[in-house]
Amino acid sequence: MLFALICTDKPNSLEIRMAARPDHVAFLKSLGDNIKIAGPFLGADEKMYGSLVVIKADNFDAAKAIAAQDPYAKAGLFQSVEIRNWNWTMNNPETK
Repeated sequence: MLFALICTDKPNSLEIRMAARPDHVAFLKSLGDNIKIAGPFLGADEKMYGSLVVIKADNFDAAKAIAAQDPYAKAGLFQSVEIRNWNWTMNNPETK
């Protein structure tokens, strides 16, 4: 199953994001084929203020556990994390 992690940073937390970014990127890479897409949300000022990460997990609880291990989550960056079951219907390379 695929899950979208929709993460919103706490206000004025860009410094926390940048400090944890190398570990966050390494963590995402460590997920291998279980990471489908990922990237930051950008404000009108082009500054990062959140993340969208789509992962493959066996169930909601497994997705929640993966989200909790993200270095951004451990650093206290996020104001909120919403986890939604997601169906990749358009341009999914696995269905071509």
